[in-house]
Amino acid sequence: MNDCKVAVLLGSLRKDSYNKRLLRAVEKLAPPHLRFESIRIDDLPLYTQDFDADYPPNARRLKTEIEAAQALLFVTPEYNRSIPGVLKNAIDIASRPWGTNSFKGKPAAVIGASIGAIGTAIAQHHLRSSLHFLDVPTLGQPEVYLHFHDEIIAPDGTVTNDATRGFLQRFVDAYAAWVERFAAR
Repeated sequence: MNDCKVAVLLGSLRKDSYNKRLLRAVEKLAPPHLRFESIRIDDLPLYTQDFDADYPPNARRLKTEIEAAQALLFVTPEYNRSIPGVLKNAIDIASRPWGTNSFKGKPAAVIGASIGAIGTAIAQHHLRSSLHFLDVPTLGQPEVYLHFHDEIIAPDGTVTNDATRGFLQRFVDAYAAWVERFAAR
Protein backbone atom coordinates (compact mmCIF):
# COMPACT_ATOMS: atom_id res chain seq x y z
CA MET A 1 0.00 0.00 0.00
CA ASN A 2 1.12 3.59 -0.63
CA ASP A 3 1.85 5.92 2.26
CA CYS A 4 -1.26 6.71 4.24
CA LYS A 5 -1.57 9.82 6.37
CA VAL A 6 -3.39 9.09 9.64
CA ALA A 7 -4.77 12.15 11.42
CA VAL A 8 -4.49 11.50 15.17
CA LEU A 9 -6.78 13.27 17.60
CA LEU A 10 -5.42 12.81 21.11
CA GLY A 11 -8.00 13.75 23.72
CA SER A 12 -5.51 14.31 26.53
CA LEU A 13 -3.66 17.58 27.02
CA ARG A 14 -1.63 16.27 29.97
CA LYS A 15 2.14 16.36 29.43
CA ASP A 16 2.70 12.83 30.79
CA SER A 17 -0.52 11.38 29.40
CA TYR A 18 -1.06 7.61 29.47
CA ASN A 19 -2.85 8.01 26.17
CA LYS A 20 0.17 9.73 24.63
CA ARG A 21 2.22 6.69 25.68
CA LEU A 22 -0.37 4.42 24.11
CA LEU A 23 -0.24 6.45 20.89
CA ARG A 24 3.57 6.24 20.80
CA ALA A 25 3.35 2.46 21.27
CA VAL A 26 0.90 2.12 18.39
CA GLU A 27 3.12 4.27 16.18
CA LYS A 28 6.13 2.03 16.95
CA LEU A 29 4.17 -1.14 16.15
CA ALA A 30 2.58 0.17 12.96
CA PRO A 31 3.79 -0.63 9.46
CA PRO A 32 5.92 2.13 7.91
CA HIS A 33 3.31 3.11 5.31
CA LEU A 34 1.05 4.46 8.07
CA ARG A 35 2.26 8.01 8.79
CA PHE A 36 0.71 9.29 12.02
CA GLU A 37 0.28 13.06 12.27
CA SER A 38 -1.04 14.47 15.53
CA ILE A 39 -3.61 17.18 14.99
CA ARG A 40 -3.43 20.11 17.40
CA ILE A 41 -6.69 20.64 19.29
CA ASP A 42 -5.59 22.59 22.38
CA ASP A 43 -5.75 25.98 20.64
CA LEU A 44 -9.31 25.78 19.35
CA PRO A 45 -12.01 28.17 20.50
CA LEU A 46 -15.18 26.66 21.89
CA TYR A 47 -17.49 25.82 19.00
CA THR A 48 -20.42 28.11 18.34
CA GLN A 49 -22.71 28.13 15.34
CA ASP A 50 -21.65 31.75 14.85
CA PHE A 51 -18.44 30.33 13.30
CA ASP A 52 -20.37 28.75 10.45
CA ALA A 53 -20.35 31.98 8.44
CA ASP A 54 -16.61 32.59 8.94
CA TYR A 55 -14.46 29.99 10.71
CA PRO A 56 -11.49 31.24 12.79
CA PRO A 57 -8.07 30.41 11.26
CA ASN A 58 -7.23 27.66 13.77
CA ALA A 59 -10.60 25.98 13.14
CA ARG A 60 -9.98 26.12 9.36
CA ARG A 61 -6.53 24.62 9.98
CA LEU A 62 -8.12 21.73 11.90
CA LYS A 63 -10.56 21.01 9.07
CA THR A 64 -7.81 21.22 6.42
CA GLU A 65 -5.50 18.83 8.29
CA ILE A 66 -8.25 16.27 8.76
CA GLU A 67 -9.33 16.55 5.13
CA ALA A 68 -5.72 15.93 4.00
CA ALA A 69 -5.62 12.59 5.85
CA GLN A 70 -6.71 9.24 4.47
CA ALA A 71 -7.53 7.75 7.90
CA LEU A 72 -8.23 8.73 11.50
CA LEU A 73 -7.12 7.54 14.92
CA PHE A 74 -8.85 8.78 18.06
CA VAL A 75 -6.96 8.24 21.34
CA THR A 76 -9.07 9.20 24.31
CA PRO A 77 -8.96 9.17 28.07
CA GLU A 78 -12.20 8.93 30.01
CA TYR A 79 -13.36 11.95 31.99
CA ASN A 80 -16.49 11.54 34.10
CA ARG A 81 -17.60 8.54 32.01
CA SER A 82 -17.29 10.38 28.69
CA ILE A 83 -14.78 11.95 26.32
CA PRO A 84 -12.82 15.06 27.27
CA GLY A 85 -14.38 18.39 26.30
CA VAL A 86 -11.35 19.34 24.18
CA LEU A 87 -11.91 16.28 21.96
CA LYS A 88 -15.66 16.84 21.66
CA ASN A 89 -15.03 20.47 20.75
CA ALA A 90 -12.59 19.46 17.99
CA ILE A 91 -15.13 16.99 16.61
CA ASP A 92 -17.85 19.63 16.62
CA ILE A 93 -15.63 22.14 14.83
CA ALA A 94 -14.35 19.70 12.19
CA SER A 95 -17.83 18.36 11.40
CA ARG A 96 -19.48 21.74 10.90
CA PRO A 97 -20.98 23.75 9.29
CA TRP A 98 -23.64 21.39 8.08
CA GLY A 99 -22.59 19.76 4.82
CA THR A 100 -18.84 20.24 5.38
CA ASN A 101 -18.03 17.29 7.64
CA SER A 102 -14.26 16.86 7.38
CA PHE A 103 -14.42 13.33 8.85
CA LYS A 104 -16.95 11.83 6.43
CA GLY A 105 -16.01 8.45 4.99
CA LYS A 106 -12.54 8.25 6.52
CA PRO A 107 -11.75 4.89 8.17
CA ALA A 108 -11.04 5.27 11.89
CA ALA A 109 -10.23 3.49 15.09
CA VAL A 110 -10.79 4.47 18.70
CA ILE A 111 -8.43 3.47 21.50
CA GLY A 112 -7.76 4.63 25.02
CA ALA A 113 -5.98 4.02 28.29
CA SER A 114 -6.93 4.70 31.89
CA ILE A 115 -5.87 3.60 35.34
CA GLY A 116 -9.47 2.49 35.89
CA ALA A 117 -10.35 -1.20 35.64
CA ILE A 118 -12.58 -0.74 32.59
CA GLY A 119 -10.12 1.49 30.78
CA THR A 120 -11.97 3.96 28.59
CA ALA A 121 -14.91 1.74 27.61
CA ILE A 122 -17.67 4.25 28.30
CA ALA A 123 -15.85 7.20 26.73
CA GLN A 124 -15.20 5.13 23.63
CA HIS A 125 -18.87 4.15 23.46
CA HIS A 126 -19.84 7.84 23.48
CA LEU A 127 -17.19 8.70 20.88
CA ARG A 128 -18.23 5.82 18.60
CA SER A 129 -21.82 7.07 18.73
CA SER A 130 -20.74 10.51 17.49
CA LEU A 131 -18.52 8.99 14.80
CA HIS A 132 -21.37 6.79 13.60
CA PHE A 133 -23.55 9.88 13.15
CA LEU A 134 -20.69 11.62 11.29
CA ASP A 135 -20.41 8.75 8.77
CA VAL A 136 -16.99 7.62 9.98
CA PRO A 137 -16.51 3.86 9.44
CA THR A 138 -14.95 2.77 12.73
CA LEU A 139 -13.04 -0.46 13.38
CA GLY A 140 -15.10 -2.62 15.74
CA GLN A 141 -12.58 -5.25 16.82
CA PRO A 142 -10.27 -5.55 18.57
CA GLU A 143 -11.33 -2.99 21.12
CA VAL A 144 -8.53 -1.29 23.06
CA TYR A 145 -9.70 -0.36 26.54
CA LEU A 146 -6.27 -0.44 28.14
CA HIS A 147 -6.06 -0.67 31.93
CA PHE A 148 -2.86 1.32 32.24
CA HIS A 149 0.07 0.60 34.56
CA ASP A 150 3.48 2.29 34.35
CA GLU A 151 5.09 -1.12 33.84
CA ILE A 152 3.43 -1.86 30.49
CA ILE A 153 4.41 1.11 28.29
CA ALA A 154 7.48 3.29 28.85
CA PRO A 155 7.24 7.07 28.36
CA ASP A 156 8.83 6.75 24.89
CA GLY A 157 6.15 4.27 23.79
CA THR A 158 8.21 1.12 24.17
CA VAL A 159 5.88 -1.69 25.21
CA THR A 160 7.61 -3.46 28.08
CA ASN A 161 5.00 -6.15 28.71
CA ASP A 162 4.84 -9.06 26.25
CA ALA A 163 1.10 -9.63 26.61
CA THR A 164 0.38 -5.93 26.05
CA ARG A 165 2.73 -5.85 23.04
CA GLY A 166 0.93 -8.84 21.48
CA PHE A 167 -2.48 -7.31 22.16
CA LEU A 168 -1.51 -3.95 20.68
CA GLN A 169 0.13 -5.61 17.66
CA ARG A 170 -3.15 -7.43 16.93
CA PHE A 171 -4.94 -4.08 17.08
CA VAL A 172 -2.37 -2.38 14.82
CA ASP A 173 -2.57 -5.21 12.28
CA ALA A 174 -6.38 -5.04 12.23
CA TYR A 175 -6.31 -1.25 11.94
CA ALA A 176 -3.83 -1.35 9.04
CA ALA A 177 -6.05 -3.87 7.24
CA TRP A 178 -9.12 -1.70 7.96
CA VAL A 179 -7.45 1.36 6.47
CA GLU A 180 -6.27 -0.62 3.42
CA ARG A 181 -9.79 -1.91 2.87
CA PHE A 182 -11.07 1.65 2.48
CA ALA A 183 -8.06 2.78 0.44
CA ALA A 184 -8.87 0.10 -2.14
CA ARG A 185 -12.25 1.71 -2.86
